[in-house]
Amino acid sequence: MSPEYSQIIIEQLKSDAVNKTAGELLKLVAQYLENEVVIATSFGVEDQVILDIATRNQIQLKAITLDTGRLFPETYEVWDRTEKQYNLQIKAYYPQSKDLEELVNKQGINGFRNGIDQRKACCSIRKLEPLSRALSNQRAWVCGLRQDQAITRANVEPIEWDAQFKLIKVNPLYNWSEEDVWRYVKAYDVPYNTLHDQGYPSIGCAGCTRAITKVQTLRDGRWWWESPESKECGLHNRPRV
Repeated sequence: MSPEYSQIIIEQLKSDAVNKTAGELLKLVAQYLENEVVIATSFGVEDQVILDIATRNQIQLKAITLDTGRLFPETYEVWDRTEKQYNLQIKAYYPQSKDLEELVNKQGINGFRNGIDQRKACCSIRKLEPLSRALSNQRAWVCGLRQDQAITRANVEPIEWDAQFKLIKVNPLYNWSEEDVWRYVKAYDVPYNTLHDQGYPSIGCAGCTRAITKVQTLRDGRWWWESPESKECGLHNRPRV
């Protein structure tokens, strides 16, 4: 989809999306873009809520996930439970084996902790390249980004143009609070990663994620050796406010 054509669609969607609920926004996007919409799930609680909303509203979304090879066992468990509960097949994308072998042999198995460049190189191979393949030939992807998740996400909008992957990004929970998310989970018995009960608000690769205390922010458990301004893997690059 060309940026020029996408901008027309984006403006139409933005106009029609005013005051829409998350479910209404997903329906709107599905109507505009038909079957060329994909949800990229990491099985975080926000993604689980979106899958539940889509299912309850009979919205057809193709679901994909990135298996980096370093996920927690609990993530694989909720992956399995999710497919069974929603009768859904979630297509997995994996890193290219040759690139991964070269990376590990060059920087070591935990070399991503030696600096931002090393960590971003790891994210690029384990996440960015697989996602690029997953999003090819799609017109939009649905994400679980929320404005209060991190300083890097404070300006998230419901409908955006993703210049990196050259398609429309849809953030149906952009203005939800953490309390809103968990209220929905409890109301509708949404399956979620049990690591959330152990102090993990944001869950990625096992080597890059840890539990946090109640006084820390949601993203403090990710890449804790870096400054807050750099705590993105590259999937959601955006300007600072």
